Amino acid sequence: QFLFVVTFTTFLLCCVEYDVLFANRPLNHSHASGAAADRAKVTLPDAVLPAPQCAQRIRASGWIIFLLVMAAAFWLYRLVKVLCSLLSYWEIRTFYIKALNIPSEELCNYSWQEVQARLISLQRRQQMCVHKRELTELDIYHRILRFKNYTVAMVNKSLLPVRFRLPLLGPVVFLTQGLKYNLELLLFWGPGSLFQNKWSLRPQCKRAGARQELARQLARAMVLLGVANLLLCPCVLVWQLLYAFFSYAEVIKREPGSLGARRWSLYGRHYLRHFNELNHELRARLSRGYKPATKYMNSFTSPLLTVLAKNVGFFAGSILAVLIVLTVYDEDVLTVQHILTAITLLGLVVTLARSFIPDEHTVWCPEQLLQRVLAHVHYMPDHWQGNASRSETRSEMAQLFQYKAVFILEELLSPILTPFILIFALPARALDIVDFFRNFTVEVVGVGDICSFAQLDVRNHGNPQWLSAGQTEASVYQQAENGKTELSLMHFAITNPRWQPPRPSELFLSQLKEQVQRDAAAAPPAQRILAEGPLGASLFSDES
Repeated sequence: QFLFVVTFTTFLLCCVEYDVLFANRPLNHSHASGAAADRAKVTLPDAVLPAPQCAQRIRASGWIIFLLVMAAAFWLYRLVKVLCSLLSYWEIRTFYIKALNIPSEELCNYSWQEVQARLISLQRRQQMCVHKRELTELDIYHRILRFKNYTVAMVNKSLLPVRFRLPLLGPVVFLTQGLKYNLELLLFWGPGSLFQNKWSLRPQCKRAGARQELARQLARAMVLLGVANLLLCPCVLVWQLLYAFFSYAEVIKREPGSLGARRWSLYGRHYLRHFNELNHELRARLSRGYKPATKYMNSFTSPLLTVLAKNVGFFAGSILAVLIVLTVYDEDVLTVQHILTAITLLGLVVTLARSFIPDEHTVWCPEQLLQRVLAHVHYMPDHWQGNASRSETRSEMAQLFQYKAVFILEELLSPILTPFILIFALPARALDIVDFFRNFTVEVVGVGDICSFAQLDVRNHGNPQWLSAGQTEASVYQQAENGKTELSLMHFAITNPRWQPPRPSELFLSQLKEQVQRDAAAAPPAQRILAEGPLGASLFSDES
């Protein structure tokens, strides 16, 4: 795709004669045959310049030469990465076939739990990991999700500067793929990062006496990386614009309402992610919550905007209908200049206006809808309880579940805003980040350095609001926010039923099961049916 976008864009800029294409000047047929000279219409080959003239235009533009050199360097870098990845993938394929006895054609029929069980069994027979005799499910998750668990913990502890208060816009969250890439480069795998390899922190990161010096080095690296991003901003911005245009232009023409569809934001995926949750597990959980979340967000409508959309749709639709009738009556109407453009734009306006008109059969019950969302996403700030109908709750939910148009806009603005976040906002957090990695890193035999939150230890990282008295020794600094340790423990235990949790965690899970059984037994069946039905949804729509 990268090679195609660069080649095609260069062709459009330097190898097309637009005056001929738009019929702004007559085509010179003097070199052509007599039959060709009689043609009344311009064909696409007529508007394409010969190769020597095209090459001359490219050589005459210094900017295009510079961008092509940068693109070639980046493409070679990506090519090397792809070749290295292919070698790694070949080793993985060989391991699955020979060690786990899973043929390639059968792999799609195996669940992750089955693959994991074979891996644990293989460790018992061959002891691939020489430092310990048996691997547990938690050890495997720790190896796969080492860096992701750190990132989830930092988002949970509000350590990363991704929240900002802007004039007119109010509180906003900004976390894009570009900013995430730079953060991972600084902390995990870049030159001078806190990790010296894929499994262990640099030794000085574990010493309290070196924290100030490490923080200064990290802050300096953040500023230098920000300056590098600023210098590369024009190239990255051009690429983002071109890629967005080629990716979404056809979709917007075909389905303009798709920009009004929603998706889980990158920040939302980190905020809602459990510790030790694999990518496919997270995708499945958020996909189950997609429809309830869409219904909740669509339940908020603006009467003024609805009236405006209905009128705009009516006017645009009326003109569009007349143009279509005229076209059906006489096809020569299509030869009128800009008539196709008018029909296309009017169709876009009508489709866009309809997306702002709510379904007339929608029943307004935000509390029930938000509870359905919570059943799948598992996390919700305390102040949302009983306030599902408030616009503030909807605005905060929109930070997790954003419009696709907002996602595209953020990615386009990322090359411009990321350098300033790296230079001005992030260095102030350098000391806190260094302290976080020192205080919340533990070394596990056979696994390496991992985030201590990922151990799912309720005694050291539990929240007192979720636990009985005496079950946790965690201070406010040590405990995970919003009950993430407890919810992650529950999720991991359900996903991996053969896993044996440590004693404090096992006690918490057993007490939780007993509580759920008592609550289920106490609720009369008729009341449960009433609460889940449409009558109950209407009766209890204003209660939490």
